[in-house]
Amino acid sequence: MKLVRYGASGREKPGILDNEGRIRDLSRVVKDIDGAMLANGGLAKIKKAKLDKLPKVSGKPRLGPCVGSVRNFIAIGLNYADHAAEAGMPLPKEPIIFSKAPTCICGPNDNTIVPKESTKLDYEVELGIVIGKRARYLTKENAMSAVAGYFLSNDVSERSFQIERSGGQWDKGKGCETFGPIGPWFVTKDEIKDPQNLEMWLTVNGEKRQKGNTKTMIFGVQHLVWYCSQFFVMEPGDIIVTGTPPGVGIGFKPEPKLLKAGDVVKLGITGLGEQTQKIVPFRK
Repeated sequence: MKLVRYGASGREKPGILDNEGRIRDLSRVVKDIDGAMLANGGLAKIKKAKLDKLPKVSGKPRLGPCVGSVRNFIAIGLNYADHAAEAGMPLPKEPIIFSKAPTCICGPNDNTIVPKESTKLDYEVELGIVIGKRARYLTKENAMSAVAGYFLSNDVSERSFQIERSGGQWDKGKGCETFGPIGPWFVTKDEIKDPQNLEMWLTVNGEKRQKGNTKTMIFGVQHLVWYCSQFFVMEPGDIIVTGTPPGVGIGFKPEPKLLKAGDVVKLGITGLGEQTQKIVPFRK
């Protein structure tokens, strides 16, 4: 199933894509696409619903974040072997974990706002994971049972905040307003046969910047979900973004190719749809 949340920001409704790619309203079946829905057997309820009986959504409404009311936005750094080589950094022996502020979450095609004092705005196409049930000290063998599905994400980053003003951690360069576009869809895991073989790409103003495949992840989905559960409890509706392939703006030589107001970023992952963001200046 491809689940969506559509409508004005803060007032999104739950929906599902039918076989022709049209949105059908799920409001009669579940209240939202969020952790509460997952915790209360919502996916089973949706699966039982008759798609052709659900109301069609007219026009082309705004798509909101594909998961609502996210409480825990976990991110993994330096998790692609070819990206580590690009950065000139050794492969990590264990996953690098940081957090993105849930307030950075926005719709997949919403504008990206340049933060105040920003000088090095960057992009990162990433595979996202939706946690479907409480995950606490999982075994490696049962880690995938905690996965509800996947989504496309742009881990928007401000490198001067992340690196030069880090104070030893990355969070302040990762959680600014609009730095977490997720969607367009929350794709249930039964639709993705192998999350470790998905093509991914990103362009800026039509120029191909990133091209990769999840097969070059250092730590795969199963390992990451297991690993995170050894350090903190994850609840239904929590999300994890899993790292990016090479081609980030800061990595270009001799001059980085960073984002500026007016740029248009497009990205996609096989089976998980596409996003488009326009970079806009900060306004009060």
